[in-house]
Amino acid sequence: MLTAGITSLLFKLFKQPVVLGYIVAGLLVGPHMLGESWITDEHSVSTWGNIGVLFLLFSLGLEFSFKKLIQVGSTAIIGVATQVIGMMSLGYITGLLLGLDSISSLFLGGMLCISSTTIVFKAIDDSGLGSHKFAKVCFGMLVVEDLFAVILMVILPSIAVKNEFEGQEMFMKVGKLVSYLLIWFITGIYIIPSFLKHFRRYLNDETLIILSIGLCLGMVLLTVESGFSSELGAFVMGSILAETIEAERIEHLVAPIKNIFGSIFFVSVGMMIDPSLLVEQWMPIAIICLVVILGNITFVSLGTLLGGQSLRVSLQTGFTLVQIGEFSFIIASLGQDLGVTDPKLYSVIVAVSILTTFLTPYIMNMAYPTLDFFNKHLSSNTKKHLEERQQNRKQSTAAAYVTNIANKVMNTLQSLPVSRSIISHFTQNLYARENLAEARRAVKSMDKEALLAMDIHISEFYVPEKSAFCGKRLRDLNIRQRSGVSVVSIMRGELNIIVPGGERHVYPHDKLIVAGTDSEMDNFNKLINNSVIETHDSDNKASISLEHIHIYDNSPLINKSIKDSQIREKASCIVMGIVRPNDNIFMNPDPAMTFNTGDYIIVAGEKDKIKQFKDSQQ
Repeated sequence: MLTAGITSLLFKLFKQPVVLGYIVAGLLVGPHMLGESWITDEHSVSTWGNIGVLFLLFSLGLEFSFKKLIQVGSTAIIGVATQVIGMMSLGYITGLLLGLDSISSLFLGGMLCISSTTIVFKAIDDSGLGSHKFAKVCFGMLVVEDLFAVILMVILPSIAVKNEFEGQEMFMKVGKLVSYLLIWFITGIYIIPSFLKHFRRYLNDETLIILSIGLCLGMVLLTVESGFSSELGAFVMGSILAETIEAERIEHLVAPIKNIFGSIFFVSVGMMIDPSLLVEQWMPIAIICLVVILGNITFVSLGTLLGGQSLRVSLQTGFTLVQIGEFSFIIASLGQDLGVTDPKLYSVIVAVSILTTFLTPYIMNMAYPTLDFFNKHLSSNTKKHLEERQQNRKQSTAAAYVTNIANKVMNTLQSLPVSRSIISHFTQNLYARENLAEARRAVKSMDKEALLAMDIHISEFYVPEKSAFCGKRLRDLNIRQRSGVSVVSIMRGELNIIVPGGERHVYPHDKLIVAGTDSEMDNFNKLINNSVIETHDSDNKASISLEHIHIYDNSPLINKSIKDSQIREKASCIVMGIVRPNDNIFMNPDPAMTFNTGDYIIVAGEKDKIKQFKDSQQ
C-alpha cells in the first residue's frame, strides 16, 4: 500500500491513470523483482487480491442497474454485439497464430473484447468531452459489456474444464445463470428496497455501509454454494442495490472501500508479472496491442454505425474503446487459477493493458483526422446514405421490445387477484429510484430521445465556486448568444428550476442543464472554464474581526450620517454600534444617525480594509 501510494502520486503528477501506478507498484515489490524473501506468503497476496475483485465488482454492480440495459438503446446493443463477435474471433485466431492452444486462444478472445470502464471514464473526463454525444454512446456500450463479461466468467470455466465446447451443456449453463439472476433480481427487488425504506431513519452512514457490505458478502456465499463464482455474487448484489433509492448514497459510502481494495487487487496483478518474461515476449505483446487497437477501432466504429449513429460519433466511439482493463485481468486470473491457460498469457495481457491504457488519450485525438480523411474520400452517395440512415433511424430500441413483453406479462399478472398486490409492490420498488430521478430531471426522458434524433442532446455543467457567472442574471450572461446552448434548467440542491427566466441569478455549485450540439457544448465548456477568476492565496486569507474607529477633531466623518459617509463601501464593514463620549451606546444605529467628534464606531468587517480606512481618516 505504501508503494502504491507513492507510485499513484507520481502517476497523478504525470497525468496518467492511477491503475497503472498500482500495477507498477505491484511489479516493484513483487517476488520477481525483490525475491521471495520480500513477499513471504504469496497465497495471502492472492487472497487479498480476490477480496479486491469482490469490492471492485460490487462497485461495478452499483453503477450497472438492470434497467440501464432497457435504456441504452439499439446502438449500444448492436455495437457491443459487433465488437464481441469481431474481437473474440480475432483474438482466437491471433492466439492460434501465436502458438497457443485452443482454450488459451478462447480465453484470449474473451480478454480482448471487454474495454476498461475505469480508463474510458477517466480519458473522457480528462479530455473534457463528457458532454459530447459519443460519450453517452460509450457509457451505454460499457453497461452492456459489463453484463457480457459476467456471462463470460460463467461460460469460459465450463468450456475449460471439459476442454471442449458442448452446445447443450452451454445452453444449460446459461439457462441456469439466467434463472439465478432472475430469481435473485425479483426476490431482491421485492424485499431489499422495502427493508431499507422501513428502517431508513435508523440507517446512518455507519449502519448503511456495514449492511451493504454484509449483503454483498452474503450474496457471494450463496452464489458460491450455487456453483457460480464469488465475483458473480458481488456483482448481482451491487446491481440489486443499484435499483434502490439509497443507491447513490451506498455508492458514495462504498467508494473509499472500493478504492482501497481495488488498489490491492491491481497491486496483486502487478506482483504476478515477470519482467524477464515481458522482454522475452515483446513480439506477442506488440502483436496483441495492434490487434486490440485496430480491431476495436474497426468493429466498434462499424457496430455504432450499424446502430444508426453518424460517422463522426461512430469513429469517436471506436477510437475511445481501444483498451482492455479490469475484466481482462479477472478472466486472465480465472484461466490461471484453473490451470487451463498458458502461464505466460497473464503477464502478456497485463502488459497489453498497460500499453493500450497509456495510448488511449493519444488514439482518441486521432478520431478527428480520420473523420476528415473519410469526409474527403467518401463518395457523395455514401455520405447521403449515411445521413439518411441516421435521420430515419427509429427511436425505439431493440430493448424496447423486451420492455413491451415485460409490461404485457406484468399486466396479465396484475389481473389475477392473488398476485395483484405482490406485482404492485414489486413494481413500486423497481421504479422508485427512477420515478424520483424523473421528478427531479430537467427534461423528461421521452423529450430527451426526441432531441437526440436531431443531434441535440442534454448535458450538465457545474458552476465553479470562483466563476464570474456567480451572482449574475441569465439575461446578463447571454449564454445562448455566446455559446449556442440553451439553459433548460438550473438545479440547486433539491430545487429544480425548469426553463428559468432571464431574471434568474446563477450561484456557485449550481448545476446548469443545457441543450445543444457537440460544438455548442464545447463553446459553453470553454465559456465556463474561462469564467473562473484567478485569485492569489492572500485573497482567501482575509481576517474578519470586530474593530473600532475613533472620530478625531479633523475627521471627514463628522456631521455625516452613516448612509452618507459610505463607510460600508469604503471600509468593507458593517456599523454595529456607536459609543458617545458620555458613554451612551447605540447598537444597530439607524442609517440616518450622524457621527460626532469623539465617537467610537464599532464595526465588523475585513481587518486590513478597516485599517486602511482608519489611516485615511487621520
